Amino acid sequence: MGLHKILKIVGLVLSLIGVYFLAMIILKGDDAIIESGSGIDGFLYTAYVIFALVVIAVVIFGLKGLFSGNIKNTLITLGAFVVVIAISYALADDTPMMLKDGDMLSESGSKWVGAGLYTFYLLGVIAIGSMFISGFKRTK
Repeated sequence: MGLHKILKIVGLVLSLIGVYFLAMIILKGDDAIIESGSGIDGFLYTAYVIFALVVIAVVIFGLKGLFSGNIKNTLITLGAFVVVIAISYALADDTPMMLKDGDMLSESGSKWVGAGLYTFYLLGVIAIGSMFISGFKRTK
């Protein structure tokens, strides 16, 4: 049995467990869940397991691809990502902010939140631009 078949079976089992817990949540209704809090725990634990499996698979297959492929291109891409994060951090504002619960967000926290948003925006613009460029090159 290949790895692909095993992963499909594991994915199917985890999906069915998630559907079971989702059905329990829907059948109990909002009021019963708010009062008891039950039903959500299983759903969350299933999501945690799936998230952990995805992270482990990404790390394993990423490292496998890194060492079997061209490491120079990987390091160039990683360097470009670090440059985007550095530019985003430089553009971010470090003004402390009041949170909804009355706490203050520190200057450092505010700077990193802003850097994360700028990184998201820059990578989104780069992705959209690369789609336009590749589409334009195909029309020639």
